[in-house]
Amino acid sequence: MTSHSDAVVLIGPMGAGKTSIGRKAARALGVSFFDTDAAVVRDHGPIEKLFVEHGEAHFRAAERAAVREGLATAGIVSLGGGAVMDPDTRAELARHRVALLTVTPRVVAGRVRDSNRPLLQGGDDAIERWTAIFEERRPVYEELADVTFDTSTGPLQDIVDALVAWVRASRPDQEETA
Repeated sequence: MTSHSDAVVLIGPMGAGKTSIGRKAARALGVSFFDTDAAVVRDHGPIEKLFVEHGEAHFRAAERAAVREGLATAGIVSLGGGAVMDPDTRAELARHRVALLTVTPRVVAGRVRDSNRPLLQGGDDAIERWTAIFEERRPVYEELADVTFDTSTGPLQDIVDALVAWVRASRPDQEETA
């Protein structure tokens, strides 16, 4: 018997591919896919607008509610990059299988170029800000992760396949019958 639930949680910095990889992995596994950022948008409107009109604290509260909703599913759950900074979320993740998706700043530059992501707005260098945010969150990501996949190189499908293989190998043990 294991303490993990059936949910598999994807964490990591913005631009690491949590949504695209998570969606494909969920399809391959025949399970649901839940994206906390999409849930926030569904319930509250565009994230950029939430930040501007209500501030980051309001967004984080909405994000926390989306995380709770997502973790109640038995599928693949993609968390927004900063969701892991919430202590309640970190505590809940202990009961789930957690995969960290990483990406290098050089590669993420192309992925977040022309982005409207609120934390990359203002100032001169979005990649410098991305790197600072990632370095601040990295210890938390690494502490929570059961496994890490770098999404910087190779076909996306290779990462999806590796994640799917890990999920299948790490499924909670079925109770044995004597």
